Amino acid sequence: MLLQELKEQAFKLPSSDRLALVSAIIESLQSEPIIGADQASAIRRMRGLLKTDQPAPNDEQVAAMLEERRVDKYL
Repeated sequence: MLLQELKEQAFKLPSSDRLALVSAIIESLQSEPIIGADQASAIRRMRGLLKTDQPAPNDEQVAAMLEERRVDKYL
């Protein structure tokens, strides 16, 4: 059954049945995991790629990097 056909059939139902249908659809969505196992493992791998042994730059180092970037870009 196509989505459009399903919508047409749903509108033909009495309001109490439509409410039960909505409740059943919501329950079916709540039982599904939001993030699949593949996505979760990919996120863990990406976090691992971002790790470094170096400490994060401080504000002065960031300002210096930005200044260098601006000099390279505009001069």
